Amino acid sequence: MKTPAHTTSETRGPVPKPGLLQIKPYKPGDATVDGVADPVKLSSNENPLGTSAAAREAYVRAAQDMHFYPESTALRVREALAAKYGLEVDRILCGQGSDELLHLFGGAFLEPGDEVLQGQYGFVSYPLVALKNRATPVLAPERDFTIDVDAMLALVTPKTRIVFLANPNNPTGTMIPYRDVKRLHAALPEDVLLVLDAAYAEYVDDTAYEPGLELARSAPNVVMTRTFSKIHGLAGVRLGWAYGPKDVIEAAGRVRGPFNVSIPAQEAGIAALGDDEFAERSRTHNRIWRAWLTEEIGRLGLKVTPSAGNFVMLHFRDADQRRAADSYLRSQGLILRPLEPHALMQQLRLSVGLEDDNRRVAAALRDFLAAS
Repeated sequence: MKTPAHTTSETRGPVPKPGLLQIKPYKPGDATVDGVADPVKLSSNENPLGTSAAAREAYVRAAQDMHFYPESTALRVREALAAKYGLEVDRILCGQGSDELLHLFGGAFLEPGDEVLQGQYGFVSYPLVALKNRATPVLAPERDFTIDVDAMLALVTPKTRIVFLANPNNPTGTMIPYRDVKRLHAALPEDVLLVLDAAYAEYVDDTAYEPGLELARSAPNVVMTRTFSKIHGLAGVRLGWAYGPKDVIEAAGRVRGPFNVSIPAQEAGIAALGDDEFAERSRTHNRIWRAWLTEEIGRLGLKVTPSAGNFVMLHFRDADQRRAADSYLRSQGLILRPLEPHALMQQLRLSVGLEDDNRRVAAALRDFLAAS
């Protein structure tokens, strides 16, 4: 019997599009340690104070409506955001955390062969956005782990379509003042989309900082993304938002899933926006203990990069010392974040935790350094 022309001796299924299997999946911060019961997770920049009680109660109440589809555009969330920040509802887009929004902008504006520009130590999702759309990630050198605007502009080419700028940046914690953001934008071609990722905006104390609302309101090629995961403690429900020009927001909305934000996420988000006391308490806790960790760990002889976020980056002598420190900390039930995906081999990222957890980390590092 003749074998059909479309078959082979070995059955083969569908083939993924070119380059897809070369993408390294995002690896979240570890939450467990073999042989250690109830370790302290300080690897994911989560809010150590938990979640607003009002948001928790709203989430529970929303459970009675689980048999309904959510309102497709998260209209009530957008209305609450518009009222709180003085924005236009039709220029706001909601997603499953700000991470989904980054991918929506990539899906709307990238074509194969385009380039996506970011800082050398930018958020690891940016290359994923590029590669998923068969675009090329381009990394601009940084200075002292901080965005160098001139280095970024030197790498802009006719193929550049999106520039991602995390400010403050994850994982370094550094930020650039608004005057430098405006200088970067002013030098970009009009057809390049500047995405200002302001996930950690609420933790910044520097008066020279602006999260991006002003540019996103006035410029035709700037969007700002924010998240409920950090200051509002809603990382588990996945809710983020973007603000920008109406046509840019509408284009990204066309590649959005029709029910991408669940009813509980919407209700918890609205309640969280109304709980200013919890947000302020979270800011105050972070301000106090970020400074304490920076000073206390610095006294041990470790360099700590000044941070504007809810985490700090620690520097060890070399990669071997970093690995040994990470192993020792984990043996003590303390999970920090190694930064190999960023090619930062000598660093660990430490989320600001509760008082007892912060003191435990400092004490464990003191013991480790004394022993080594």
